[in-house]
Amino acid sequence: VCQLLNTVHEHIHCLYKLSDAVSMLDMLLSLANACTISDYVRPEFTDTLAIKQGRHPILERIVGQQPVSNNSYISEGSNFVIITGPNMSGKSTYLKQVALCQIMAQIGSFVPAEYASFRIADQIFTRIGVDDDFETNSSTFMVEMKEVSYLIHNVSDRSLIIIDELGRGTSAEEGVGICHSVCEFLLSLRAFTLFATHFLELCELETLYPNVENQHMEVQHTRTGDTGTERVIYTFLLSRGSSEERNYGLRAAEMTALPSTIIQEAKAISSKVSQHLLAKHHSDPETQRQRAVYHLATRLLQTARNSRLDPDSLRIYLKGLKRHYEAELQVIGEPVSMETEEE
Repeated sequence: VCQLLNTVHEHIHCLYKLSDAVSMLDMLLSLANACTISDYVRPEFTDTLAIKQGRHPILERIVGQQPVSNNSYISEGSNFVIITGPNMSGKSTYLKQVALCQIMAQIGSFVPAEYASFRIADQIFTRIGVDDDFETNSSTFMVEMKEVSYLIHNVSDRSLIIIDELGRGTSAEEGVGICHSVCEFLLSLRAFTLFATHFLELCELETLYPNVENQHMEVQHTRTGDTGTERVIYTFLLSRGSSEERNYGLRAAEMTALPSTIIQEAKAISSKVSQHLLAKHHSDPETQRQRAVYHLATRLLQTARNSRLDPDSLRIYLKGLKRHYEAELQVIGEPVSMETEEE
């Protein structure tokens, strides 16, 4: 054995190069095979992350059926997306889907979508999982704080940030406070951020900052004809706005073997707490007007940088932006001040 090891040691550099070449060839062949047998598309690189009918590249190969596809859109004008929705509605899968597609595009692969455009990211930061760290004697919450601290000290305007349920390792009040302050720090950057949370209070950030957009995973409710029992159907579809679902954690608990008395008491206590905590806040007309102006300006800048339209098509698109802006002003009762004469 020693003689064999000595012989191998003399050629170890060749073996390293051989293993590197074989692994690279295997990866390229695997990507080429996946792109050939699946309906992948060649991505474009712009200043916007736009994915039409994107799919999870691993999930669609292991489930045996076509997974639910979703659209994604992040630009400099709306670079911070807050995603809410019930447990098991698909939030974590969607976050990983976007990150995987970004990686696949930047290593030169086609991506599972009908159309895909990406902004080249210098780094991808993720905060996913609820594990503690026994080796460093760190609790779940301490692991969260270490990861967020590393993110904050190393993030740049060209980064992609994926955060899945920050702050759930501590109390609700402290979790909301930490999430809110972390969000405000990230909002000062131009990094693209996907932030999934169960803290519905964070959805109010959309009324404070024009570059925040609320999205949620849709669910449907049905009742059985015999017993009238309500069932929740997960659509795994991402839609605009914040989640209107309440007590979805209790519905998930009902699927387990917990006694019904415990579930009923939990519902009663949750209802009392919700009456004190869930207050709706709506932005004032001036904030909505500023949001409309901000969105119009960012879309015009994006068009100036990336448009490939001919003059006639560009004129039609700009007229559409104008009508959309005027419609937003009319909704809040503001007078339309843009010139209506044709240029």
